[in-house]
Amino acid sequence: MFVVETVGVSFMLAAHPVAHLVMLLLDLYTVLLVLGLHAAAVTRPHVVGPGGLRVRRGARLDLRIPLERIASARYDLRFPDANKSEGGVLDVAIASQTSITIELTQPVTTVSLLGQRAEVHTVRCHVDEPQAAVAAIKKLLPVDS
Repeated sequence: MFVVETVGVSFMLAAHPVAHLVMLLLDLYTVLLVLGLHAAAVTRPHVVGPGGLRVRRGARLDLRIPLERIASARYDLRFPDANKSEGGVLDVAIASQTSITIELTQPVTTVSLLGQRAEVHTVRCHVDEPQAAVAAIKKLLPVDS
């Protein structure tokens, strides 16, 4: 979509060389930024393993949740409101949706890119295959949970 916009603006501003150059540079920067954000999401996915659950959002978030702190995990499709946040709930939405909810027995501390700390007791995130992710988390949890 951004590439189409870049070409369209380029044709519209062809008669104005300075404006054309400025907009071309801005559009190319935007295309590179979007590709970089996508690459960060693809190369830094959420991970579940014997060491716990890592919920990640590119370079902005890397939350480690020990398995012993996970009370439950379930498939839970939601469309959280980005303008409203619940205390103690971390929404890691992709395309304005989350697909699994992880309830914790004890809060974990999340640190934002700018160093702001928050205690969370519920983590909602989007994964490509939510049922498989929930099954993988439940498989690693102790039997009594």
